[in-house]
Amino acid sequence: MESLWLSTAPPVPSDPFIPSAEYDVVVAGAGLTGLAAALLLARSGQKVAVLEARQVGAVTSGNTTAKVSLLQGVQLSTIASHQGADAVRDYVNANRAGQDWLLRFCRDHGVDHDIRTAYTYALSEKGRQSLEAEFSAATAAGLSPQMTLETELPFEVSGALELPGQAQIHPLQALAALAAELQAAGGTLVQGIRVTGAGKAADNRVRVLTPSGSVSARHLVLATGIPILDRGGYFARLLPLRSYAMAHPIRGAVPQGMYLSVDSPSRSLRTARVGGTDYLISGGNGHAVGRHPHPQSLVEDLSRWTTHHFAVADPIYAWSAQDYEPASGVPYVGQVPFGDGSIFAATGFNKWGMTNAVAAALALSQAIAPAAEGDGALNWYQPKLSSRDVLTAVRDNAEVGLEMLAGWASSLAGADESAPPEGQGKVVRKNLRPVGICTVDGEISRVSAVCPHLGGVLAWNDAEASWDCPLHGSRFAADGRLLEGPAVRGLDRG
Repeated sequence: MESLWLSTAPPVPSDPFIPSAEYDVVVAGAGLTGLAAALLLARSGQKVAVLEARQVGAVTSGNTTAKVSLLQGVQLSTIASHQGADAVRDYVNANRAGQDWLLRFCRDHGVDHDIRTAYTYALSEKGRQSLEAEFSAATAAGLSPQMTLETELPFEVSGALELPGQAQIHPLQALAALAAELQAAGGTLVQGIRVTGAGKAADNRVRVLTPSGSVSARHLVLATGIPILDRGGYFARLLPLRSYAMAHPIRGAVPQGMYLSVDSPSRSLRTARVGGTDYLISGGNGHAVGRHPHPQSLVEDLSRWTTHHFAVADPIYAWSAQDYEPASGVPYVGQVPFGDGSIFAATGFNKWGMTNAVAAALALSQAIAPAAEGDGALNWYQPKLSSRDVLTAVRDNAEVGLEMLAGWASSLAGADESAPPEGQGKVVRKNLRPVGICTVDGEISRVSAVCPHLGGVLAWNDAEASWDCPLHGSRFAADGRLLEGPAVRGLDRG
């Protein structure tokens, strides 16, 4: 599965990795958060290096639906229930600043972007009540959405919120422009080098560890989706979610606004024109990573829904994305606990990374270099610990514990080591250890089915031919190569 964005991404040149090099700031991850933060820091005079394990935009930024919107489903009412109205205002201010900065950057650098009206819609009475709560939270925070029953959708809705003046972009075009300006400003961008850890270096510097050697910096920014360092326990405060998207060539009239449902299963819509072809991008069917028995059925369901309702052809591209839902309702942006004040992280954007990523970059760059852009950014993300946050975290971690027990119990029940059919995988017992066996493109692979992060038993993802951890969202290719953290290494051979 490859996204429309990654398939049509502009080339981004990579700089060589120089072991033992010294920088002011090292940024781990070349998605929107990492590249925007690196550029802001380079503009302020910092010597910056970005280390990307794969290629620019390989993970969340390259698999998003890329809506640059302040109308975000039921995000604001969720934050209000966890943190109160003041936190919602701070969040909206942060996202508005992120949106303004990103769209200004796109205009200045010739990055294609479309201004669209955003809609959040409901089909049920319960969904309409959710819209009313979101309307109240949004208006209290200074936004001006309107309640309506009129949409471009080919089916009736019980209600909708609309907010004009929002935007949609090709995210890899934006990342390529960010990377080009970063390198022009003297920054270093290294692709294919994974940050695996951090330690102390001389003069209170951070020693940044990679399989190809280490470098040092005064500050380290973790812009990796979920932080790769366990200090701070972010993995216990985030729920990793996987959702699906596809790009259908348009054959007739389709909605031109950006749409998102509040009812389940979730549905997202936007248009895109890429390479002379007009596409309708649909998304949805999200679930906790590693906790659905047949993800491919969700991909097929989304395709059927889209082709049934809209004048489109079968999808040319289909992909999925991983996002992280924070227990606090608000992203975690700032210093990492037990990092001696020199390690920073940004995570928990809960599917709204286009605006949150840039807002987080503004906040982090100002924290590291006060002269950087982002006046007042340090006050944007300050979640308080509420009783609801505690209950959410307890619930999520109880589910993690149950997944751990269930995974080990089921793996001990099967010992059939025969190869599964093409495209399938299974976990069996070998010497009392779970082993994953899969067949992909005719090749049989046997790997340890135990996640090297915290020992969860992996589940086979039949949509993406990957091994996914149901505990904290680490993902591995069929042959055991690491795809996504918080794990920092691949699987052992089985």
